[in-house]
Amino acid sequence: MPPRRESIQAESAPLTNQLQPLIQLRQVYKIYETAAGDFPALRGISTDIYPGEFLGVIGKSGAGKSTLMNMITGVDHLTSGEVIVHKEDGAVSIHTLSEDDLALWRGRSMGVVYQSFQLLPMLTLVENIMLPMDLCGLYNRTGSRERALELLRMVELEEHAYKLPNYISGGQQQRVAIARALANDPPIIAADEPTGSLDSVTAEHVFEVFERLIDNGKTIIMVTHDNSLAPRFSRHLVIQDGEIIPDPPPAGTMSPNSRQCLDKRNATARPAGAHRPGVLPGEHTPQPGRGKGKQ
Repeated sequence: MPPRRESIQAESAPLTNQLQPLIQLRQVYKIYETAAGDFPALRGISTDIYPGEFLGVIGKSGAGKSTLMNMITGVDHLTSGEVIVHKEDGAVSIHTLSEDDLALWRGRSMGVVYQSFQLLPMLTLVENIMLPMDLCGLYNRTGSRERALELLRMVELEEHAYKLPNYISGGQQQRVAIARALANDPPIIAADEPTGSLDSVTAEHVFEVFERLIDNGKTIIMVTHDNSLAPRFSRHLVIQDGEIIPDPPPAGTMSPNSRQCLDKRNATARPAGAHRPGVLPGEHTPQPGRGKGKQ
């Protein structure tokens, strides 16, 4: 059982030569009530996210990646724990905000990119990008359109500005979704499997857009099931069964515990008095020219 819901104070400020975290997660639990009983989707997640990071959250389907992202963005309510966001005017625990304040904070401070794009089909690309500005009270008749066109230019889609989403490819729609996430110039981008439904070439183009945003000072949190992307993040977390686990060893390597178990199993399976292939009785190391099959 998780601890009862209560306010958990942010850790004391780091030393002056250390970077202040942008987001802090402290013992975050999320439990869903189902007909079969309680299902713990997150089990005490604690981590810090720093400004300018390209943080990857890697795990298999059902591991809790999207649930964790929903806790960070405030889209869903946590069961217990705390998500603390540090702003210029101080720190705030987002789960203590009202729904209206939370929506306003998310609209101005965090851009969200979904795997399924979530573009409105009846609006043109430029209108889709201007929509977050309008919803957050930042709409300007001329300035917002110029901003939207500038963002489309950044993702190399300005010539499609007045098309409907259905008239462009999936990869192009994802780039429009990234441009829309940047509409209000938020410091944080949260991307939930943004390349999951794209082919490898298109996914590479989307990833390059993210890398340019990092170079421009944005902080990006990206959820993915693709382990091969791990080296491209500035840091990554591996999540399994709702918990952050140590990074597994590379393919083809074996942990010390696994090696010890294998050695023990081999020793047990080898008949008494038998010798290893390539090693003559009474010897301890293979002899040249006396490999397996040599007499």
